[in-house]
Amino acid sequence: MFNSYKLGEFFDEMLQKDRLPRDYCRPFHERLNVVDSRDLQERYELAQSDFLRQGITFTVYSENEGMERTMPFDFVPKIIPPDEWAELERGLMQRFDALNAFLDDVYHEQQILKDGVIPRDLIVNCQHFFEQVAGIDLPRRQHIFMAGIDLIRDDTGEYRVLEDNLRNPSGLSYVFQNRYVMRKVYPEFFNQYSVQSLEQQFSYLHSSMASLAPQNKSNPTIVLLTPGIHNSAYYDHSYIAQRSGVELVEGRDLVVRDREVFMKTARGLKQVDVIYRRIDDEFLDPLEFREDSLLGVPGLVDAYRAGNVSIINGIGNGVADDKAIYHFVPDMIRYYLNEEPLVKNVKTYLLRYEDQLEYVLDHLSELVVKHTNASGGYNMLIGPHASEEEIEAYRKQILKNPSEFIAQPTIKLSRLPAFKGDRFAACHIDLRVFIFGGEKTHVFPGGLTRVALKEGSLVVNSSQGGGAKDTWVLEESPVNV
Repeated sequence: MFNSYKLGEFFDEMLQKDRLPRDYCRPFHERLNVVDSRDLQERYELAQSDFLRQGITFTVYSENEGMERTMPFDFVPKIIPPDEWAELERGLMQRFDALNAFLDDVYHEQQILKDGVIPRDLIVNCQHFFEQVAGIDLPRRQHIFMAGIDLIRDDTGEYRVLEDNLRNPSGLSYVFQNRYVMRKVYPEFFNQYSVQSLEQQFSYLHSSMASLAPQNKSNPTIVLLTPGIHNSAYYDHSYIAQRSGVELVEGRDLVVRDREVFMKTARGLKQVDVIYRRIDDEFLDPLEFREDSLLGVPGLVDAYRAGNVSIINGIGNGVADDKAIYHFVPDMIRYYLNEEPLVKNVKTYLLRYEDQLEYVLDHLSELVVKHTNASGGYNMLIGPHASEEEIEAYRKQILKNPSEFIAQPTIKLSRLPAFKGDRFAACHIDLRVFIFGGEKTHVFPGGLTRVALKEGSLVVNSSQGGGAKDTWVLEESPVNV
């Protein structure tokens, strides 16, 4: 099934240039070559039906309509050897700590702006910067409870950060379900591997939430605030709440009294200490943000301001994962930690600068251009795959307000085999790693490997036809290597 497999000019995470498997992939590759394709097809269909039975869905938006789809699952995992993971883990913790320090600074002294490291107007004009929460001292000065850092590997195999997600990163539930389905449907693939377990991760998650309670309160009451069942990530919300042992609530289940937050229960009101919110900032409190919001809780921000409730992730975190601010994260690491970045950024052009704008306009057909406020793979131009008409239409968008756009080289995303019935095809992937903050920083072992199941596509987002793979962080080298 590998006879038609094309390596191309991309870094392949399973096969080397001579088409031989990398050492840590060899046992898995050998297994793939002896399993009957009909058996694989049957089990592939069983895996997809398992996702459907469990209601593991996401929403694909097309022509202003939303359609529920099950997450396509591919059984060839991304395998990460222990030394590679240890290096990556150090780099991600470094980045996490610098981003948290930046958030604490920008909502307090703003020393990094005074020192001219980051242009002030980028912050004060950012739509995700909220003066309503400036000066609030958070427990442990921790603005980030959970980060989802998106990583890619370039054509040399070097890891680079593609994006920082510090508001409401989604997909954690899929990581667990990918592993559950993998062990259930393809158990023999684990025989020669010692893979780091995910079993203890929800205890880390709960401990992180509890450690961020106001006044170091012991045994705090923790809730997960969801927009409700119609939200595209509702499965993610309900799964995390259930597995971490916290109440799943909607805005109508909470009420503020005397600057304290309470949950309505059959026995009356119960004070809430920590709110893991999965509602965007603008909808959290109609008294502070959008008056028309029916999702939030009136008075919630005032209780937050008074120090009577923790809201995680922190309000206003979006100023640190704005696509224009991404350019400055290496500078943050140097400024706050006095260290060189261990995991590099992708080269990024800020179109607010005339020389960079001019370069980008002259090379639109070679670059990826993104709107700083867009996400999910929407409203972006992939120059090499765009028509002349699309490029010219995007050029007009840029010229209206260049500061709202960034551009990056077209990254040659690494690839992994994906099952196509009677063969394997090389498909592009990325990796979202989850990091928890609290009493100490903890990196989730592995993460969500997303795959562009359409051959040749660089867009891995599930909302645009991507799928998912299991991610194996090895405790030791596999047997028979």
